[in-house]
Amino acid sequence: MPRIRPFAPGDEPALTEICLRTADFGADATGMLTDDAIWAEIFALPYAARHPDLAFVVETDDGRVAGYVVCAPDTRAFEQWFRDEWWPSIAARRPRPESDDDRDAILRYAYERGAEPMPFADEYPAHLHIDLLPELQGQGWGRRLIDALVEALRERGVEGVHLTASVENAGALAFYPRVGFAPLSPDDPGAFGMRLSTRP
Repeated sequence: MPRIRPFAPGDEPALTEICLRTADFGADATGMLTDDAIWAEIFALPYAARHPDLAFVVETDDGRVAGYVVCAPDTRAFEQWFRDEWWPSIAARRPRPESDDDRDAILRYAYERGAEPMPFADEYPAHLHIDLLPELQGQGWGRRLIDALVEALRERGVEGVHLTASVENAGALAFYPRVGFAPLSPDDPGAFGMRLSTRP
């Protein structure tokens, strides 16, 4: 039976593959960008690098990693680190797109990350990304990953966690309320949050 365990060095290639195979609104994004690794360089690997203690994976019976959750406990601090340290280490190989129609327009988001407003970061300071390969979906592993992360965040005294999902990802929009997340804004149907403690 698969098991959940903490992220370990050497899991990065698996995170890269899982991120890619779920990046197209939950479907396989292979070939959508000029380099498939871009997805994980933005949405998975920086979290594992910065906060490996808040990354958990699902390991299958044959030792493969087939799912993960990664998290930043302080969104504002993480976004500043991403902008000032992580992305500059990547940018030499990832030129800024010259137009909005560029095939790698997702890179524009990476270059501008950290400058946009963070409307949920006060009440829900942490944010997460979670992905499972199809072979594990619908079996409760997503809930188990969330539970493992929530326990770790509570131990650190983090008061809330949020995430945003694409409105085109129907599976994600149905999943998050089932595992304890609540919608955060009528203007952003993909934004969800979970309170982890109560302020006095």
